[in-house]
Amino acid sequence: MLDRGKIKMEHDCKLHVLPLEAAFEFPEQVPEETAATPKYTQAEKYTISELAGEVDRRMGGADVMVHCIASAPEVQSQLLATSQEGYLAAVRNSSFSMIGMLRQFGPMLSRSDWGAALTLSYAAADRVVPGYGGGMSSAKAALQSDVRTLAWEAGQEWGVRVNCISAGPLASRAAKAIGNRPDGGSRIDQMISWSQQCAPLKRPMLAADVGSTAGFLLSRDAAAITGSTVFVDNGLHVMAPGSVQTV
Repeated sequence: MLDRGKIKMEHDCKLHVLPLEAAFEFPEQVPEETAATPKYTQAEKYTISELAGEVDRRMGGADVMVHCIASAPEVQSQLLATSQEGYLAAVRNSSFSMIGMLRQFGPMLSRSDWGAALTLSYAAADRVVPGYGGGMSSAKAALQSDVRTLAWEAGQEWGVRVNCISAGPLASRAAKAIGNRPDGGSRIDQMISWSQQCAPLKRPMLAADVGSTAGFLLSRDAAAITGSTVFVDNGLHVMAPGSVQTV
C-alpha cells in the first residue's frame, strides 16, 4: 500500500522498483548527450520497452498496467508563452507515453485473465484551469481522447481494457509543481479550496478515493467497462461556474 509516498508492505510479497524514463520507448531514441548525464549513467534499462522486458523476465508478465505520468518543463508558463519544444515535451511525456506503455505491456496483459490498463487525467482536459500551463491541459485532453481509441484497438488486439480516472485536486508533490499565483498564493491550494466550495459532496478529496476507484477499474468486477473516463472529484465536474449557492 502507498501512503503519502511511503510503501507499506501488508502482505507477504516481493517488491520490484525499476527505473523508467517515459520520454523514450526504445534505447535508440535516447540522445547520446542525455545518456551521458549522471541521471542516466546510474541506471540501466530505463526506456519503456526495456522496462516491459524486465517486468516480463522478473515476474513472468503483468495483469494490469497503471500510467501515472505527467511532466511538462514549462508547466508554470501560460499557453501563449509556451515554446514549441515545451509543448511537445508535455504531450510526449504525459500522453504519448501511455501509447508506448500500452504497446509494450499489451502482449503481457493479454496473457492475463483480466488484463487492464489505466491512466490518470485532470479537469483541465476539458475545462480551463488557470495556471495548469505549459501544454499540460492539451496533453490531458489528448490522453483522454487516446483512451477511447486505445480501448478499441487494445480490445480488438489483446482483449485488454483501457480506462482513465479524472481526479479532483489533491495537494500531492506533483501538484505543487504548478507553482504559485501572481499574488504568491499556492495554485493547488486555491484549486482545493474552490473544489470544496463548489463540489456537491462537502467532504475532503482523498488519494484513497482515487486508489479505490482504480482498484475497481483494474479488477474483474469492471470486466465490461472500457474506454471510459471516470470522474473522482466529489462531483465537481457536473457544476457550472457561478452556479453554486449555499443551501
